[in-house]
Amino acid sequence: MNVKPVTLYDVADRAGVSYQTVSRVVNQASHVSAKTREKVEAAMAELNYIPNRVAQQLAGKQTPLIGVATANLALHAPSQIVAAIKSRADRSGASVVIAMVERNGVDACKAAVHNLLAQRVSGLIINYPLDENDAIAVAAACGNVPVLFLDVSDRFPVNSIIFSHDDGARLGVEHLVEHGHQRIALLTGPHSSVSARLRLAGWHKYLTHYQLRPVAETEGDWSAMSGFQQTMQMLNDGTMPTAILVANDQMALGAMRAIAEFGLRIPQDISVIGYDDTEDSACYIPPLTTIRQNFPLLGATSVDKLLQLSRGEPATDNQRLPVSLVQRKTVQPPNAQVTSPQALADSLIQLARQVSLLAPKM
Repeated sequence: MNVKPVTLYDVADRAGVSYQTVSRVVNQASHVSAKTREKVEAAMAELNYIPNRVAQQLAGKQTPLIGVATANLALHAPSQIVAAIKSRADRSGASVVIAMVERNGVDACKAAVHNLLAQRVSGLIINYPLDENDAIAVAAACGNVPVLFLDVSDRFPVNSIIFSHDDGARLGVEHLVEHGHQRIALLTGPHSSVSARLRLAGWHKYLTHYQLRPVAETEGDWSAMSGFQQTMQMLNDGTMPTAILVANDQMALGAMRAIAEFGLRIPQDISVIGYDDTEDSACYIPPLTTIRQNFPLLGATSVDKLLQLSRGEPATDNQRLPVSLVQRKTVQPPNAQVTSPQALADSLIQLARQVSLLAPKM
């Protein structure tokens, strides 16, 4: 059975006003009284009227339509970023249309972008990992439509807003070192991800600063299952870190399950630090210490900046947002009772290195 779509005439008849009045309310015109606007909006709600945004754009209306090309929404961070973008857009009087990049690679990203451009978006936000040449190519494909990237290096010559991965890496390493950890393992995201590579580079930078090297380095795909599998393999191979730095909270959840199934305790035997501070991380057992990326701030900042660009207003090309350490219950000083002979030997070698640095020059 075909259901006839609700029209402006239906809304006008229900509200007892003219077609033109309903049109002015839908298009957010200012010269409509509050009482009339409420009457029309009530009629729209009763009839489940949905404005045709594409038709409005074809008619030259000014309601901004933001296109978002995003990585897999099954992952917590991308889904929270999209939710934050949608929330800010709603408050700004803009609409959002979303295209998920279904496959890996720049061609899949371009396909999602072309799909959004076909819907006459007024600007694009791309939350998908791209290397420099690929980001430049995607920006060129957008033509005159403003585009903003959220998962690139801020050194690329494109408009971007990213979190400070260097600061996030520093906070994680410093927190473990302050608690006395020296045997630290790294569980990074996929090498194809710019964010994963930047976090890994930061970890290496600050471990080196403290004269440390990772006892193990494994690569996951951002999923909890990959975190479980990589951590279980590391433990089965005989590597026993006192702490693990993990590149996102979902992989940290999997790592925590592997540690528990191996018969070890968190944080008494192995400390864990995640990355993102997704909504669920405070509900892990125990609650996860992690690096917070403020997704509501990213959503608000990206929408505001994109709307600036779409109006032709000047905006900073690249912007870096702060991160912070959220201390919960997964970090404590290492437990000497579970230290293996190899771990003890490594610690003595490390201590000798640090003492040599402190010795007076002859």
